[in-house]
Amino acid sequence: MNRYTAATLLACIAAVSAGQAMAETPTIDPTPFVSTKSRADVKNELAEFKKSGVNPWASSYDPIKYFSSTKSREQVTAEFMGNRDQVAASTAEDSGSSHMAQRRVQPAGGSMDVASR
Repeated sequence: MNRYTAATLLACIAAVSAGQAMAETPTIDPTPFVSTKSRADVKNELAEFKKSGVNPWASSYDPIKYFSSTKSREQVTAEFMGNRDQVAASTAEDSGSSHMAQRRVQPAGGSMDVASR
């Protein structure tokens, strides 16, 4: 039994080590970098960013912290109720695909019916 275990182990090691490592060379961009801003401009921009205190990459970033609406709650509710059928179709199970396919969409460049293609 020990001989079979050793043979199996040897076969597994041979199978695992039979593959070759295919490392690729790193991508080297031959185009030299040419800056469009001076070092002072970049430093000033960084200082302004730090002074603003807003870091959109921070985990504590709150994009609606300083938001103030220009519409009242009643205006938003009335607008939603007016577009309720389209909202229901857009948030349906197919994400509004069938609703959009049934609508006649006019492209900006002409009067071709996109839905009939």
